[in-house]
Amino acid sequence: MNLLNILDEIEKVDAEVYERLNPRRRAMKQFFNFGSKVALAAVPMALGSMFKTAYGQSTATVEQVLQYALTLEYLEAEFYTKAVAAPGLIPAGAPLGAITTIRDHENQHVTFLRNTITSLSKTPVAKPTFDFSAGNGSGTGPFASVFTNYDTFLAVAQVFEDTGVRAYKGQAPNLLRQGAVLTAALNIHSVEARHASHIRQMRKARGANVKPWITGKDNGIGLAAVQPSYDGEDLETQAGVKITGINGQAISVNAATESFDEPLTMAQVLSIVDPFIV
Repeated sequence: MNLLNILDEIEKVDAEVYERLNPRRRAMKQFFNFGSKVALAAVPMALGSMFKTAYGQSTATVEQVLQYALTLEYLEAEFYTKAVAAPGLIPAGAPLGAITTIRDHENQHVTFLRNTITSLSKTPVAKPTFDFSAGNGSGTGPFASVFTNYDTFLAVAQVFEDTGVRAYKGQAPNLLRQGAVLTAALNIHSVEARHASHIRQMRKARGANVKPWITGKDNGIGLAAVQPSYDGEDLETQAGVKITGINGQAISVNAATESFDEPLTMAQVLSIVDPFIV
């Protein structure tokens, strides 16, 4: 790997790269030190760390990210708690067992986030009042039957889980230097991803035309109200590389978009969940 060539290529795109980092001489020294002190496989990570100060400044504090995540977990925890308690909503056996497990996970996430925020000498945000019909408190939104119709419940669960996966991915960059907090957030992210896959498979078992993952920006529900949770998932390019046809391989658009979950910003997620908050 020729580090000088890498630097030259970056400078073509950003002529102020040295000013963003350090004076030129110090920046060059850092680059050459990387080459002599780290293994080749570790160079990309080292470079990523170096340029974090230039291009990756966080726009939200750790507390803001945690409070935001706590609000989302409040939503999911109460949603599944109410669903498990709703008489006759969830079929006995494997379905009830799965949803009960997910309920327990979401409540554990709430406890973890509250404890973490408290450990930072901050006060956890209060739990909002929710309207799971997505009617902003009217109870007559598009999901008014969410706790009386099992298929409606599963559809809303899918939206919450798919949104959660993208929400955590969107905030990961703001926690890059936070060690244990980042690790915990990514663990929650992976749990949300497993929830999303399982809920989708539960819907598929009932005849819904869905896969365990998102294809393009198809919401798999057929309602415009949930589309913001899926917009932007149809990207074919990752890290500047077009996945379709990469290296001459016959990779379809569907396969390319199914391979990655795209992040959602905090503003996008708050807009998505706003109808569910009174």
